[in-house]
Amino acid sequence: MELKNRSAIITGAGKGIGKAIATALAGEGVNLGLLARTSADLEALQAELISKYGVSVHIATADIAVKSDVDQAIEALKESLGSIDILINNAGIGTFGTLLDMEPEQWECIIQTNVMGTYYVTRAALPTMLAQSSGSIINIASTAGERGFATGSAYCASKFAVIGMTEALMQEVRKSNIRVTALTPSTVNTELASNAGLKIGDEDRMMQAEDMAELVLAALKLPERVFIKTAGIWTTNPQ
Repeated sequence: MELKNRSAIITGAGKGIGKAIATALAGEGVNLGLLARTSADLEALQAELISKYGVSVHIATADIAVKSDVDQAIEALKESLGSIDILINNAGIGTFGTLLDMEPEQWECIIQTNVMGTYYVTRAALPTMLAQSSGSIINIASTAGERGFATGSAYCASKFAVIGMTEALMQEVRKSNIRVTALTPSTVNTELASNAGLKIGDEDRMMQAEDMAELVLAALKLPERVFIKTAGIWTTNPQ
């Protein structure tokens, strides 16, 4: 599928996986709506992408855990872009600890951001896709949504929920020519992984955010008659 001149909204776009996806899509000529909590990150990326690729880049700041913030941000980005052809739900947080060690407030924050945030953003963008009878939604989940691990109860619960939400939505909207995909990477070399102490071995052997961006491009470029339901990506030889 030709991506040039399409319009994409990416959450968590200021750094890490979101930034890598934004850069990859800009390289394909996609016009972008970038959403994150920190305006400085977005402004720097906006200037870089416009200068390097000449695409249209619009930004909005919002906490995806707050529905009113999301509704306002998505509406503003849609107005600027004119349409929403692609939605990348990338924003997410992770805090780790045993079920008893983690405070209920930490649990609630992870669920509110990773699950409800994904729901809020999708709910705000979906009517536009339904009206145009086309679109691609990619939710960045995790291998933590396929199997649990000690100290990951909250994060795993949130990512299991994202995968379930993705599959249910896929069944709802596929007849409207809307493709819905969940991507499940293992540990990616990002700030989230570093802050959580999840880095494994040599950084050169870790999965990079750019690797995830390549997978997103591959999924989006498939003919519109087909889509990837779920795809995992792993580091070849972590040490």
